[in-house]
Amino acid sequence: MLLEFKDITYRYPGANKKVFKGLTCNISTPGFHALFGPSGVGKTTLAKMMIGGVNGFSGEISTNGMDHILYTYNLERLPGWSSVRDHLVRTTPASNNNRIDELVQAFGLAECMQSRFARLSLGQQNRTNLARYLLQDFDLLIMDESLANVDEVTKEKIILTMKTLFPERCFLYISHSVAEVAKFCRQILVLRGRHRNPQTVSLLGQDYAGGKELVKEDIEQTMLEIVNAA
Repeated sequence: MLLEFKDITYRYPGANKKVFKGLTCNISTPGFHALFGPSGVGKTTLAKMMIGGVNGFSGEISTNGMDHILYTYNLERLPGWSSVRDHLVRTTPASNNNRIDELVQAFGLAECMQSRFARLSLGQQNRTNLARYLLQDFDLLIMDESLANVDEVTKEKIILTMKTLFPERCFLYISHSVAEVAKFCRQILVLRGRHRNPQTVSLLGQDYAGGKELVKEDIEQTMLEIVNAA
């Protein structure tokens, strides 16, 4: 297993009820995976546990050799005193400099490179921030609504580019879009809430990576399974 949660129990400080009670689930392979569930079920909390941002829980989280785990979220902000290009160049390890222009083109950011971050639209800001993380060294990248405010065509191009450039890396995609996780993700962990048994259900997505078009009925069937599980 690459990522394993064993018997996780946690209560928010000051809360009467637990958000997790003996939660157990795992991800076994690299690839583009999803963490899905209704608002308030604990998706972001579980993600932050992996990076040490939430403590005070019982149980065990095993990352099994994935030493570099990064977390990026919607509305994360970059410094505003330099251009986007200057910031990307300054924060990218030298060994990854050759990927800057490739990601800039794939993410549709060429026209933004001389602009300051604060002058970009929300979609441009989210794309820029995601590119910044992809230019780092990582084993697992957790994407918490990272492609919000991005149009569907650009979003698909970005995800397919990620799959092509990083086939051996692990991605955990947090999204409220049933269609997105059904189409693009390999494994979908559905969080159902502590009052449900089991608390999580693991489903197989269509794992679309470009090329041959998916069968509409297959996507719809996966979407139905996700909705029923949630």
